[in-house]
Amino acid sequence: MGLRMSDGPRFGEQPLPQTVAAAASMRRLTSLLLSLEHDHPTVETMLTRFAEWEAELSPDVPRDPTPRLCADPDGAHRVYLQHALDIGSFNPCFPTYEFDRLEPDSAAGRVTFPVAYEGPPGSVHGGFLGVFFDCIVQHHNCVTAPSGMTRTMTVSYRRQVPLLTELRFDVTRAEVERRVTSTARLLRDDELLCVGEVDAVVIPPERLTGFDFGPRRTTAETS
Repeated sequence: MGLRMSDGPRFGEQPLPQTVAAAASMRRLTSLLLSLEHDHPTVETMLTRFAEWEAELSPDVPRDPTPRLCADPDGAHRVYLQHALDIGSFNPCFPTYEFDRLEPDSAAGRVTFPVAYEGPPGSVHGGFLGVFFDCIVQHHNCVTAPSGMTRTMTVSYRRQVPLLTELRFDVTRAEVERRVTSTARLLRDDELLCVGEVDAVVIPPERLTGFDFGPRRTTAETS
């Protein structure tokens, strides 16, 4: 099984369990909203509640939206959540996926794209495929080897990528002179749909932007 957020190195604070649960719900709701044929009274109720929820949550977030990347005794900055592993599990704007195998030079797993990521009819928007490849390659790097900063990424589209279909992916990686080159493939059965080639420069963890993150404040500090 693939490593999860709690198993890997820390590149930022972990999301709250409520945030993880909410992300999954928002992704499902987005797909439902995009599939509606006509206006619906429930959506009117949602719009009213959204405004109420925004008003209720706003006073409890830091006044400065920039991330907390160093000591922040006054709690003025926003907590920085790690963006190395499983970003989609807590941010509905990112796709979710599952690794079945993670080894130093290769990895493999599965992904299913919901309606929220649609581009051409019944197919995944190409931009989300670029995000997906960047996510799985960096996840692989951060878990099994020195992590790196993406320098270039090339996405080659071979076939339209279907929505609501379990697809499989694999990643191969080579490291030469402090550069990591990864090739990720997305397949339906044995049919090659899309290829992502990512070139990254190896950076020691202590030099990564998110490594020196400011910790989440305790309940006592925020009261």
